[in-house]
Amino acid sequence: MPSRRLLYLAPLAVFAVIAVAAAFYLQSGRDPRLLPSALIDKPAPAFSAPGLEHDGRIVRQGVDSASFEGRITVLNFFASWCTPCLVEHPQITALSKTPGVTLVGINYKDKPAEAANWLARHGNPYARIGVDPAGEIAPEFGLYGVPETFLIDRAGRIRFKQVGPITKQVLEQTILPAIETLKK
Repeated sequence: MPSRRLLYLAPLAVFAVIAVAAAFYLQSGRDPRLLPSALIDKPAPAFSAPGLEHDGRIVRQGVDSASFEGRITVLNFFASWCTPCLVEHPQITALSKTPGVTLVGINYKDKPAEAANWLARHGNPYARIGVDPAGEIAPEFGLYGVPETFLIDRAGRIRFKQVGPITKQVLEQTILPAIETLKK
């Protein structure tokens, strides 16, 4: 009979171990929403993306990693099918008006016509837009999904990564202060 009693107590013991581990993690002070990036303080991955074209015209010129050098760049991965991209679009537009910063977009796994129409409808804040229709550039940046945004310094090094939409709070409390630090 003791072995049968242990059988009933095993799930309780497993639950207790998980609960204790979760309690330690929550008390560690780490923000569970933060996803670390191995690219922070490293050069942006080398890539070249053709520009966004629609109906035989170039909506925006393409992008390559060499264009980051010598300027502070905000690189934003977005798509027309991405609802959170629409949510963050006002903050992206505000970033495009920040003096001394170049806003660059990578249109991720999207159809050019849909991307061009989305930008025409909501505004096109990007100085340049590269297309990544097959999602070949995204893994180089360790993308979890869209939207994701990278702050790249004048030396072409990634200094900050935002996973998910940029909120007004993140823009004002994290990204803009980081940009000001890079301007010095």
